[in-house]
Amino acid sequence: MDLVAIFDRTSDTLTRMHPFLVWLESTSFSTWMRESPSVFAFPAVLSCHTIGMGLVAGINGALALRILGIAPAVPLVEMKRFLPFMWFGFWLNAVSGVALLIAYPTKALTNPDFYLKLVLVAMAVLLAQQIDRRLFRSGWAASLPISPTVRFFAIASLVSWAGAITAGRLLAYTYKHLMATV
Repeated sequence: MDLVAIFDRTSDTLTRMHPFLVWLESTSFSTWMRESPSVFAFPAVLSCHTIGMGLVAGINGALALRILGIAPAVPLVEMKRFLPFMWFGFWLNAVSGVALLIAYPTKALTNPDFYLKLVLVAMAVLLAQQIDRRLFRSGWAASLPISPTVRFFAIASLVSWAGAITAGRLLAYTYKHLMATV
């Protein structure tokens, strides 16, 4: 399937989802997120999303780079203490991401980049779980060498987070429909 066919489907998606999108855009929370001059509306939620992304992707990236041999003086087993902060960042991103989606549902739900971002985030989370399971829960973190499988997961994790962040940034520029009601 070519890229043009994918983008042509967004019109079909908009037609099928139109009543739901109109309803969601007309909710008081969606309107408040979009139109409120309050710093606690869109700016604060977007800031939370950015902070969460920094925590989840940053800590995951640091762990992946350490697995790949960067900063060998840092004991790998000590990296485990950062995992709760990484998961806090993930959940902060999930909650703020839903709020951002509610603010502009048509913009996201009719854009293929949004679905690419979700797939890449899901892959990155699954890879993080596999790294945790194979490295920390199995006791490999204290021993060397690190298995080629865990190294592969580290590389795939870096690629997944880079792709998810890129796809997320592209959402601001690649949308075809901003609002269902406009």
